[in-house]
Order: sequence, then structure tokens, then C-alpha cells
Amino acid sequence: MTSTALPGTAVPANPRSRVITASLIGTTIEFYDFYVYATAAVLVFPILFFPTGNDTTALLASFAVFGAAMIARPIGAVVFGHFGDRFGRKATLVASLLTMGIATFLIGVLPTYDAIGWWAALLLLILRLTQGFALGGEWSGAALVATENAPAGKRAWYGTFPQLGAPLGFIIANGVFLAINWLLPHPEGAGQRSEAFLAWGWRVPFLFSAVMVIIGLWVRLRLVESDTFVKAEEKGVIRRFPLGAVIRHHWKHLILGTFIMLATYVLFYLMTNFTLSYGTKAADLSQASAAAEAAAEAAGQPFDPTAFAAQFYPGLGFGYTDFVLMQIIGVVFFGIFTLLSGPIADSIGRRRLLIWVTSGIIVFGLSFSLFLLPQADPKFTGALVQAFLIFGFVLMGTSFGPMGAVLPELFPTNVRYSGSAIAYNVSSILGAALAPIVAVALWAGAGGNPWLVGLYLSGMSVLTLIALILSPETKDVDYDEDLGLGVTGSL
Repeated sequence: MTSTALPGTAVPANPRSRVITASLIGTTIEFYDFYVYATAAVLVFPILFFPTGNDTTALLASFAVFGAAMIARPIGAVVFGHFGDRFGRKATLVASLLTMGIATFLIGVLPTYDAIGWWAALLLLILRLTQGFALGGEWSGAALVATENAPAGKRAWYGTFPQLGAPLGFIIANGVFLAINWLLPHPEGAGQRSEAFLAWGWRVPFLFSAVMVIIGLWVRLRLVESDTFVKAEEKGVIRRFPLGAVIRHHWKHLILGTFIMLATYVLFYLMTNFTLSYGTKAADLSQASAAAEAAAEAAGQPFDPTAFAAQFYPGLGFGYTDFVLMQIIGVVFFGIFTLLSGPIADSIGRRRLLIWVTSGIIVFGLSFSLFLLPQADPKFTGALVQAFLIFGFVLMGTSFGPMGAVLPELFPTNVRYSGSAIAYNVSSILGAALAPIVAVALWAGAGGNPWLVGLYLSGMSVLTLIALILSPETKDVDYDEDLGLGVTGSL
């Protein structure tokens, strides 16, 4: 079927459905892979890859490997950003998706500590770094596919579709884990940590990513380059070394973009990663001690109840399945408000919306003790925690949605991939890489009370608020005019 258009109107290089699908499916797959690892980092890897004999140490080691991927992300941003700004968005997006998918699949076939000792942890670290490297190039490319192909006045709306991959990836990843939990036999109350799950069930979500990657590749291979990038090529403004150009001419926007994204990152990983640890950890010392003693006995390891008591700090004691279902309810609001934020940002401006949302995140961080402490009535505790998850994910969606437009709009076409990718991923080190580790340390330091974790979120959000106040409004940036300066082959 041939495309038709009214006289005087241009036919878009990529149809709307193709743009939305390509930008959405890729980030859904990428975030699925990331969430699968995040869930396993809590449930599986401390046991199978980091058997230190101390629950806290094992969890921190697992989170450290989880955070290591964030350090690799800026490297991926530089590499994929370079090729994306020099040779186009399409091939770069295909390469990032392939890299992520292969790394995730290989995690699913890794031998554990019992098989090869600490080599297992090293191989897991290498593959985790590969995941981070790939994600460093994925998000920015998907955001550019969406926004560079958007109709006039709808750039923030189109920019929400790659962002929607985050809640969708979360729901799919945790849905797969829940399905495995229901299908595998396990002792009453043992939840995910059944013998079958630890033996092989945890591998299924990692292996399943191969199917999703094949679908994503089929969609992305059908894309053509955006008119905006083609115009930059025709004008001769493509840079030989985009990184040098973005640092030399746009360093202020790199710094602002990094801190604009900071509060969103910290909130994101606290709502998904930390809350899972806090929500599912035992609230009672005697219950936790009995479970730990049984696990040590099954593994043939000694158990010291005094040492265990000294390092124990309480959580909320929810079952894994119950808490993940509560998270999924919250993530539904995450997805809804991600989409709603786009038209609002197109209407009132990105900066004004984000200033209001960031102020809300600051207040939300101060409310952790109100929502997350156990109450006398377990049902009241559950209601408070569910309300906390909904409020947090509403703020998350409203903050995360506009980022698909804000960060790319800070940079001209010839360095847009590099600039937005570096800002987004350097922020991942300051926010996402440190957030789980800092949160666990603050949680333990406060004796199980999460108030310091909330204060940490509020502090990071203050930095974002300052960056937003100092940043320009990008709503009316014209991509066709903002191609960048210089000539092909220059710095």
C-alpha cells in the first residue's frame, strides 16, 4: 500500500505507528532485562553467587554488582552516542539492543558459586557491565527516534513512549517471576526461594529475553533515518568527534541535564529495588533467625545466632508475591502518569511541570516514616504501603515522562545523541548506582527505620530542583533549525 498525503504536506520518513512501536518496544526490552536482574539481585544472587554467610554483606555485594552496570552506562553513552551522531540512529539502536539481549541471555546460563567458585561472581559482573554498556546507548537513541519524528507541538507526547518501556518492562519482568513462582512447587511460605526456583527457575526470565529481542530487532530494522538527521548531514554539520564538540560547546547543558535527571533516578530505584528488599525482609528477629538457621543447616554451614542478631535489622515482613503485586499496582499508575505527563509538558512547558513534580518528590521523601513503618493492624500496614507505592509511582511517571523530550532538546542535532545519552547515564552513577547501596546502609544505620532513606531522596531532589531553576525552557526548540554548528569532519 502506498502512502498518501494532502497537497502541500510532507509524508513523514517513518509512520507514526512505526515510530511509537520502535521507540517503545526497544526500551521495554531493555528495562525488562534490567528489572529481571534487579529482582534476581534481591532473591537469587546473594544466595547463589555471593554466599558470604552474612545476609547484609551478601545483599550489599549483589547490589554492588547491580550498581556496577551504572558505571558502564556512561561508557556506552559515549560509544553509542558517537556512532549515533556520526552515522545515524537506526544502526546504533540495533547494536545496543543486540548487546543487551546477548548479555542477558548469557546470565541465564551462568554456572553458580557452587560450580566454579568466585569465578561465577566475576562472570556475572562482566555480563552486568555489558548490560550497562548497552543500556547507555539504548535510551537516548529511542528518545531521539520518538522526538525527531514527532509532529509539531507533540514532541513531549511522543517522548513519553520510550519512557513507557520502564513500567511495561517492570510489569512483564515481575509477571514472569510471579508465573514461575506459581508454577513451581515450593514449601508453604517459602515463596520464590524454593529448591526448584534456585536450581533452575530463576534462569527462565533471562533466557526468555531472547524472544523479545528478536521481536525488537524486526521492528527496528524497518526504521529509516529521521528527516532531522538527514538535514544535518546535508548541511554538513556532522561532527567527526561528537564527544569533543558536546563537552566544548555544551558542557553547561551536560551538567544541567545530569542533575535534572537525578531525582528521577533515585526515586526510580528506591521504588523498585529498595522497597522490594525492605518490604520482604522479616519484621521479627526470631522468625528471621529461625529461617536463617534452617537455610544454614540445609547448606551444611555453621550458624551463629548471636552474630546474626547483631547484624539483623527489620523490614515489613510481606511475602514476595504479595509485595510484588502491590508494586505492580503502583507501576500501573507509573505508566498512566508517564503518558499523561507528555500532553501536559507540551501545554505548559517541561520546566514548569518538572519544578512542581520535583517539589512533590521532596515532600514525599520526608514522609517515609509515615507510610513505611509497621502498624499494630497488618491490614493498615498494607494499606499505608500500597498508598506509598501509588504516590511514589505517580510522581515517578510524571517526572520520568517528560525526560524523553527534555534531555534531547538541550542539544542540537549533530551532538544530540551524545549529549542526551551522557547526561542521562552520568546521572545513573550519581542516582541509580549509589541509591540501592546508600539506601541499604541508611536502613541498617537507622536500625530498620527508613526515615534516613527518605531524607536521602529529598536531598537529591533539592539538587534537581536547583538544576531546573537554572535551566532554560526547551518547549519551543525547533529541531529543523537547531542542527548544530561546524562542518563535517571538524571537532
